Amino acid sequence: MKAQFIDLHAAADYLGPGAVEVNRYQNEITDIVRRRGAFGQRIKQVPATGHPSRFFEETAIPSPTAAQAFVDPRNISATAQSPTRAERSVPLKALVSQVNYNLFDMEVGNQQSQFAYLQAKDLTDAVEGLLRTHDVALWNGNDTSLSTPTTQQYFGAIGQISAGGNTTTIGTSASIVDGLKSTIAEMVSNSSYEVRPTAIYANPVLLDLIDREMKTAFNVVLNTVEITGGMRVKALSTQAGELPLIPEWAISYTGTPGSGTAVLPAYIVSEDMVEYHWLTDPNPRVFQLGMPGSLASQNVVVKFGGLVVKGASYAHTEVKVNR
Repeated sequence: MKAQFIDLHAAADYLGPGAVEVNRYQNEITDIVRRRGAFGQRIKQVPATGHPSRFFEETAIPSPTAAQAFVDPRNISATAQSPTRAERSVPLKALVSQVNYNLFDMEVGNQQSQFAYLQAKDLTDAVEGLLRTHDVALWNGNDTSLSTPTTQQYFGAIGQISAGGNTTTIGTSASIVDGLKSTIAEMVSNSSYEVRPTAIYANPVLLDLIDREMKTAFNVVLNTVEITGGMRVKALSTQAGELPLIPEWAISYTGTPGSGTAVLPAYIVSEDMVEYHWLTDPNPRVFQLGMPGSLASQNVVVKFGGLVVKGASYAHTEVKVNR
């Protein structure tokens, strides 16, 4: 037999003849905590040109009127035209997070050898947690201007699209599907801009109402398409093709659906016109600081960048569904 000391720091689960039962745990920690949303993974990631990051937007091409363009072929006289361009800018914002490892606790954990992976998991979760905050702010950031920032957060996509003024409302008794499809048809028929929406983002509760309406009114089950990382969602057939109905938990709604007072927003988005301008690296970076007197290992997660919804007034639309 091999004699050994047993740690009975906490009360044993059971003490009896031939039995000493002490606390033991599964090596894996149950974890289905929500992390990233789809929007931040589908939009364009481009390097910033500086702070702020600047670009030009062309709002009109040289286009003479019919009276100016059509002339007597034997007496040609042209009217000079010029394109219309506007300078735009995106302010860069900073996101930070920190996780500290106490030397004593780490060494106790290593000696127990029960959660050997925990340090790596917590650092990964710190990065994922920062990206979760980033994804929420991509929609809901509370800044109100790209040219003159008013807060430390992003100017969220919801705010930029709303400020663009391209908003429509579907009444409580109107068809949600018909309202979305007619709105997309109007966007595609724009004679000034070649608009091609690529996705519809909404809270899963609204998407469920759409699914139920299709089944009840038309006895139709929507097709599914893959959007990212093996994630499949329903798709709606429109004049812009089959657009994925992407559930986005970061888009909130007000009221109780079915009460007549609920407002559930949906966002018809041209994703190639939405850009995240990053500085140095599109991914968060981790910096390990020197140990202070407490001998705690300090790790700081940093991310720099800014969001811009280009063509907010014509390439995207906010749809408010009343139910």
